[in-house]
Amino acid sequence: MPKKRVKDMGAFERKHYSLEVKAFRSTIKGAIILGLAALLIGLGIYTYTLVHQYITEAFNLSKSAAAILQETVDIEPLATGIIKDYHALSETERNELSTDDYRERFSSYTKRDDYMMIRKVLSDFANAVDIDDIYLAMYDRETGALVYMVDPDTDSETMVMPGDWDSVSEKEMNDFLNGDGKKEIYSIENTEKYGWLCTSGVPIKSSGGETVAFVLSDISLANVRNGMRGFFWSYFLGMIIIVNLVGILMAKHMKKKLAHPINMISEAAQKYADDRRNGIKDTNHFSSLNIRTGDEIENLSLIMEKMECDLTEYEENLTKITAEKQRISTELSLATKIQADMLPSIYPAFPERPEFDIYATMDPAKEVGGDFYDFFLVDEDHLCLVMADVAGKGVPAALFMMASKIILANNAMLGKTPGQILTDTNAAICSNNREEMFVTVWLGILEISTGKLTAANAGHEYPVLRHADGEFELIKDKHGFVIGGFDGMKYKEYELQMKPGTKLFLYTDGVPEATNAEKELFGTDRMIESLNKNADAAPEEILKQVRTDVDGFVKEAEQFDDLTMLCAEYKGVPKNEQ
Repeated sequence: MPKKRVKDMGAFERKHYSLEVKAFRSTIKGAIILGLAALLIGLGIYTYTLVHQYITEAFNLSKSAAAILQETVDIEPLATGIIKDYHALSETERNELSTDDYRERFSSYTKRDDYMMIRKVLSDFANAVDIDDIYLAMYDRETGALVYMVDPDTDSETMVMPGDWDSVSEKEMNDFLNGDGKKEIYSIENTEKYGWLCTSGVPIKSSGGETVAFVLSDISLANVRNGMRGFFWSYFLGMIIIVNLVGILMAKHMKKKLAHPINMISEAAQKYADDRRNGIKDTNHFSSLNIRTGDEIENLSLIMEKMECDLTEYEENLTKITAEKQRISTELSLATKIQADMLPSIYPAFPERPEFDIYATMDPAKEVGGDFYDFFLVDEDHLCLVMADVAGKGVPAALFMMASKIILANNAMLGKTPGQILTDTNAAICSNNREEMFVTVWLGILEISTGKLTAANAGHEYPVLRHADGEFELIKDKHGFVIGGFDGMKYKEYELQMKPGTKLFLYTDGVPEATNAEKELFGTDRMIESLNKNADAAPEEILKQVRTDVDGFVKEAEQFDDLTMLCAEYKGVPKNEQ
């Protein structure tokens, strides 16, 4: 190898070492910083949203109740009478609160028609919504107390009677007495009797425009406090444990096994493309990498090395006029073969495993495409299923497809959950994605012994499920963002229970978006209809039926997108093995 080339490779190593260090450090620092930021923001949003919701709910309820009361009953006589009798009491008499003698002074009000009418209206509101209490009361600035008038509560321990009172803060009293009833009036206090309480309400005006009472609603904030505490400690402790125990090891492993080799292959591919464009016939782009990872990444580097040598040999045997055409044809032919070799294609795929049957096909729109599927055993009891679609077509999409497939498989073989597999794959791709390509992925892991399927979706098409003796139906799962689109994404998982006879159908958008000469789409409905024509058939026959129906619909129209499908049937564990 020429010395100049060796120097260039050394510069390449130094150039990319900073990216590896960045990936290593960001796994730790980024997780901590983003975790804390997310905790603070989430806690703030959670608290603000929930409290504001309580305030609005209480205020609107009080406003509605006040409007109905003012239309149905004259509140002023009852309210002014209770306040007048309350003021007539001495301080000693007021301190006899809750005694029989004290309540006897106001007992006549409970027999009045206006009291019973007000109590009925408030009771109807209290029973109709989830609220702690709604009642009629008046803030008395002279004694610094909230004087109760009508309370529909029937619990003897919490109900209040006319003339009963509670001390309130000066701020709460001023807020309510100075409010106009149009804007939300509320007070949040930690009371000794009721704990954290949100009180909101509207004033009741007399004929002279003076406030004679308030319709008040109480909502306990105990749920907010408990939720904040549980949210904080669960998130904080989980973040600390996971970051400290797993972060360092995973970052080092990902850097050594994936990020660095992928960077090397990516740079070699870029230099290969540049040299070809400039007419430089250097065949050492991939052979100089010397990748020895013992997995699909090493296999990819060897395939790329062979491809490079084969292309050079073909070019040397062709004339100048036909060289360019032959080179393109050869590249596409090799890329097609490489792509085909990267996908499982031997069926039955697992003849020694009677618990399931699986079949898949991929037909690229061009010689090579960006769709891919994969299925492999993570261990003896877990089967990984993958369906993905790379943005774009041709060789760039195929190269990106192969790199994505390898990263997904490597993460899956580490025993991670589907959500973590997609999260770590996204991080690895985003660390060196200059072309800003992306891929949609549906990934599921089937626990063979139980039929439990745990899956995650990164912007891919909805899966289709058919239970035994049923019909195929779309499973509208929650989509995450596409892989490679944004660094730092986290992907959520969900579970499906597969029973003996259950079939799972996965596909790329090339199926529902297959277009005929009239520019009409095949569509999801036709796809489901095609699946249900022979739903009891084996996976291979089901895929053939769908392809037949798509071809019959499209006819002579050109295929613009890759068409990839996978069908898996769960047959369950044989009884003699249970």
